Amino acid sequence: MTRRRLPNRRAHEAVAFSFRGIEYVAGVGRFEDGSLAEVFIDCAKGSSPAAADARDAAVTLSIALQYSVRPEAIRAAVTRESDGSASGIVGAVLDILEQERSR
Repeated sequence: MTRRRLPNRRAHEAVAFSFRGIEYVAGVGRFEDGSLAEVFIDCAKGSSPAAADARDAAVTLSIALQYSVRPEAIRAAVTRESDGSASGIVGAVLDILEQERSR
């Protein structure tokens, strides 16, 4: 499996949201075809365990995307609550991005 490389300069979108009572900003980069390529997740509580978890989740998600794992596959695979809402930060970010795309 080959990793899709990103151009050195690329557009960046930012989306602010709240998850489990903590404020986050997700930054998104895309491949030239518009598909999701990378995600950065910053937490308002910069040196907290939630911030470290968010950064690690974003790195893992970005690597998966660059190795051609579809965001829909990841979104379907992550843990969900009984009401279908995301249990973790990766699901929350992918849900928000899907909502933004559907508008």
